[in-house]
Amino acid sequence: MVKEIQQSLLDDVDKGILRALQHEGRLSNVDLARAVHLSPPATHARLRRLEREGYIRHYTAVLDREKTGYDLLCFIHVSLQMHQLEQVEKFRAATRQMPEVLECHHITGEYDYLLKVALRNRKDLERFLVDRLTPIPGVARIHTSLVLTEVKATTALPLE
Repeated sequence: MVKEIQQSLLDDVDKGILRALQHEGRLSNVDLARAVHLSPPATHARLRRLEREGYIRHYTAVLDREKTGYDLLCFIHVSLQMHQLEQVEKFRAATRQMPEVLECHHITGEYDYLLKVALRNRKDLERFLVDRLTPIPGVARIHTSLVLTEVKATTALPLE
């Protein structure tokens, strides 16, 4: 309910600012103002409000995974033996500490978690599975899928 209320508080200019920054996060304030047809001071004030209210969590550079040597992208499904709070928290804490894990999602269905993992090669995958993931207390099953071709990858939300 709160998120619905927050979403409704975004007007067309706010959405325009967010769309522009999702496309090019390094826009200068002047260029951003020009894109949303607002003065630079008014644009700057709105941008600071969007940051303060948490619509913009942080700014980052999106790297080319393959050019940086991470040729292997995997999706790994994980099931836990039991769903006791202590076991769940240990699993979550462990995955947060693994730099190879780009994303970790608690999901419904046959598995409990879905991990998106970037690795350099098959040997790294083997080490990750055997030395890092399997030893986490409570891990019951692991199913790994290798990405052959990344058809679409984006961080941009479809703001309407």
